[in-house]
Amino acid sequence: MSSKLKFAAPLLLSLSLLLSACTLTTKNDAASSNAENKSTNEPVVSVDTTPVDIELLGMSSSETDLNIVRDQLSKNGFNVKLNIQPDYGSFKTQQDAGNYDIALSSWTTVTGNPDYAVRSLFITGGDYSILSNPEIDALINKAATQTSDEYQATYKEFEEKLVFENAYIAPLFNSLKSQVYNKEVLNQDSVRISKSRSLPWEELDYNDTSKRSTEPLLLQSSTPTLTSLDPIKGNDGSINIINTNQYVRIVNLTDDDKVTSEGSLSLNHAIGEGNSDYYFILRDDITFAKIQDKKAIDSGERVGGNDVIFSLLRAKDKDSVPDHRTYTLHEHIQNVELVTDIAALEGQTVSGGSGTVKSALESGLDVGITQLVADKNEANNQEGKYQVIKLTTTEPFPQVLNYLAHQSAGIVSEKQVKAINTYDVAAFDVNKDIPYGDQNTVTEGNQYNNTLYTSGPYILAYKNDYEAIFYKNPGYMKGTEHEPRIETIKVKFIKDADSALSALRSGEIHLYYGVSETKFDVVKSDSKLILQTIPSNGVSYLLFNTSNRPVAESADLRKAVLYSINQDEFLAYYGGNKFKATSTLSPLVQTGLELVADAAKVKEHLQAYQASK
Repeated sequence: MSSKLKFAAPLLLSLSLLLSACTLTTKNDAASSNAENKSTNEPVVSVDTTPVDIELLGMSSSETDLNIVRDQLSKNGFNVKLNIQPDYGSFKTQQDAGNYDIALSSWTTVTGNPDYAVRSLFITGGDYSILSNPEIDALINKAATQTSDEYQATYKEFEEKLVFENAYIAPLFNSLKSQVYNKEVLNQDSVRISKSRSLPWEELDYNDTSKRSTEPLLLQSSTPTLTSLDPIKGNDGSINIINTNQYVRIVNLTDDDKVTSEGSLSLNHAIGEGNSDYYFILRDDITFAKIQDKKAIDSGERVGGNDVIFSLLRAKDKDSVPDHRTYTLHEHIQNVELVTDIAALEGQTVSGGSGTVKSALESGLDVGITQLVADKNEANNQEGKYQVIKLTTTEPFPQVLNYLAHQSAGIVSEKQVKAINTYDVAAFDVNKDIPYGDQNTVTEGNQYNNTLYTSGPYILAYKNDYEAIFYKNPGYMKGTEHEPRIETIKVKFIKDADSALSALRSGEIHLYYGVSETKFDVVKSDSKLILQTIPSNGVSYLLFNTSNRPVAESADLRKAVLYSINQDEFLAYYGGNKFKATSTLSPLVQTGLELVADAAKVKEHLQAYQASK
C-alpha cells in the first residue's frame, strides 16, 4: 500500500487496541461520569461530536444526486460543503487540484468485460487509479485470467476489500442507458441502442432518404471541451462517442456485448489454441479521411496492417504520448505483427476446436486466402490477397478482444501521426508542442489547423463553443451496408439537460443521447418521440480523495460516509429506473454483496475517527 494511503493494518490495530482499553464518551458526558470512572480507574476519552466538515464535488448536471447525498450525510453527522462545477473540464480541474473530500463520479464499462470495470480505476498506476493496494492488485490480475465461471468468487473478494474493508468508494446506483429520437425524422430501424457500444452514427438514416446529402443530422452533447481526438489520450464522456465514430477498430461489440467482426476493420477473427494468439483478417475497402478547406476528402491512403500494428503498440506503450489515458487497457498486448506465411495459419488450430486458424478466418468469405501480403496497397480481397494481423498477449487473456473494441484501440494513420507528433515525449511542452488530436486544431480561430486522418465513418471538420460539424468519410466501406448514410452530422453543445430535451421536442435536434429517468414521462407524452432504454454498465459512486484530505488518512471517516448512503432513496426518486450497485462491477458480475445504510455504523466510525485525531 502506498505512503499516500496511511490507513493500513497498523492504524486499524492501534485503533482497535485503543477502543478495547477505553470507554468512549462525549465531552458532555465526561463530567457526569467522572465519579464512576474514579471508582473504576477506567480512563475517559472525550470525543468531539460536532459535525464533521466534508466537501462534496460534482457537476451541475448531477445536482439532484449531489443534494440527495448531501442530505444523507447531513443526517448522519456531517457538515457538507457542496462544490458544484458547471462542466466536466471545471470538475476535473478541481479534482486534479485535490479540492474535495468526496467526488460524485461515474464509470461505464463500454467494453462489456469486468476487467475494464476495475483495472483503470483501482489497480496501482492505473490510468485513473486513486489507490495503491497490493491485495487489490493481485485480485484484479487473478480475475483477468479466469473464465466467467471462475472469476465471480475472485471479484466478490475484490469488492469486499475495495468497498467494505477499505471504503475506497461509496456506491450509489446502476443506471439505465437511454436515448430519445424523433420518429418523424429518423427511420426507426436505423436507431440502435447497445448495452456498451456507443451509438453507431453510420447506421442512422432519415425516413426521407432524399435528405441524406442535403440536411445535417442534429445530435447533442453537453461537453464542448474535447479531451483529445487522439483515441489513446482520452477516455471520458466528452470524446468516447466521437472517437468511436472517427476511428475503426479491428473488432466491434454487438448490442448485447458479444465480440464481433461485423462492421469492423476485420472480416473475421480467430483465437489460437492456448488463448494467447489472436488473428484478424483485414478488409481492403477503407481509406483515411482528411479535411481540406473544412470539407472531408479521401486522403487516398488505405487503412492497413502497418496502421494496426502502429496503433495497438502505441496504445499499450505508456510513454508513446504525453498524458496517455488508456495504456492499462492494453498492457496485456505483448506483440502485434503481420503474418505473411499461409502455412503459419494452416499449422495453428483454433482454441477449443480442431479446425485451423486459416479455415476460421476464411469462414463466410467470397474468396479464400491465396496470398498474404505485407504491403497494404497490394491487398485485394476479391483476388484472395489479404493482410492478416497476429496479436500475442503476455498471458492467456481472452478479454483482450473486448479491449480491442474500445475507442482507444481505434486505428490511426501511422504516417500522419508520426508526421504530427515530432516532439520529444519526455520534454513535451504544453505551451508550444501541438500533438495529434489537440482539440485546438479543430476549433475555429487562430489555432485552427485540422490535421486529423480518421479511419472511421466520420471525421470532425471544425467546432466552436456551440457546435461541432462532422462529415462522412468518403472512403469508408463504399457500396457496403456499413457505408454511412447521412453526409453531415452536427453535434450541438447543450449543457443543460432540460434545454436539451426542449431542443428535441422543438425539432432543434433529432436525437438526445442519455435522457434522465426523471424525464421519461415527459418523453412518453410526446407522440413524435421514441424512448429507447436498456440496462447499462454505468455505475455512479462517490470517489474519495486519497491525497491531501483527512479521508485519505482515515478508513473510519470513509466508512462513516459509506454507511450514510441509502441507495433506496435514489431508487425511489428515480421511480425504480435506477438499480442497486456495490461497485463498478455490479452490472457485469453478481457477487451477492450489498451496501445497506446503517446509522449505528456511521456513529461508530465517526467516534473512532474523532478519537484518533
